[in-house]
Amino acid sequence: MTVTVQEALKRASLFLTKHQREEKIAEILLRHHLQFSKLDLLMHLKDVITDEQFALVMKDVERHAHTGVPVQHLTGVETFFGRIFSVSDQVLIPRQETEELVQMVLEMVSKDPVGLRVVDVGTGSGVIAITLKKECPALQVEAADISTDALKIAKLNSQRLEADIRFVESDFLSAWLPEPHQVDVVVSNPPYIAYHEKAMLSDTVRDFDPELALFTEEEGTYSYRKIISEAKTVLKTKGLLAFEIGFSQGDKVAALIREVFPEAEITVRQDMFGRDRFVFARLGVTKR
Repeated sequence: MTVTVQEALKRASLFLTKHQREEKIAEILLRHHLQFSKLDLLMHLKDVITDEQFALVMKDVERHAHTGVPVQHLTGVETFFGRIFSVSDQVLIPRQETEELVQMVLEMVSKDPVGLRVVDVGTGSGVIAITLKKECPALQVEAADISTDALKIAKLNSQRLEADIRFVESDFLSAWLPEPHQVDVVVSNPPYIAYHEKAMLSDTVRDFDPELALFTEEEGTYSYRKIISEAKTVLKTKGLLAFEIGFSQGDKVAALIREVFPEAEITVRQDMFGRDRFVFARLGVTKR
């Protein structure tokens, strides 16, 4: 059987469409197995691929179509802020919205970043911590996760991308509590989905992302309450809290912050789709 790159792409795309999956997955898997960039793919559409290569592509296409396994688990990587990160079923797959969170934090610390101490809570694959350090080397970045498996992946990504970060196995900010008021920024994309919402998630998320990174108590607000409570001890008097949130949680998270930091300047910001997605609190700022 002789199959060109273009024919393989067409067959894989049609199979995915037939099973109500995104056809763009076909290109991702084809490029992965052929070790092609996007430009390579366009330049070699008429080239013939081996039967073995085509079989491997279709095996992954069929697995994704039938089970919903994320393409990132099949390729083992995801791109974040233009860098390639290793991922697995032990960590949350990075989302585009989290890139926006990182960009906003970078903007907020850009005026005087030298020596600022940043802690990323629930680091997972390490994308937030590593990207902050790579984009702004003057920052002193540390990262926490309760999962030893997640930390192994984060450390691997840090080493490969040459990002000097201190990783700590910690339940939220507990490892920093003995050092009162030493941290300038606490940033987190914590679990924020209520358990009763599990059935509403796509199978790609529900069945494959780690539950520890997705779900939490108190209608999805437990993680925020915990981090905010511990941040009262950990953050400096003019520190910054930066959260990614569920689109309906802006007012709730802002209220939780206000209970602990009544003087804070709190801002709820939207993502590129116009949904509430981030909450920032600058401490020690006189409210207008």
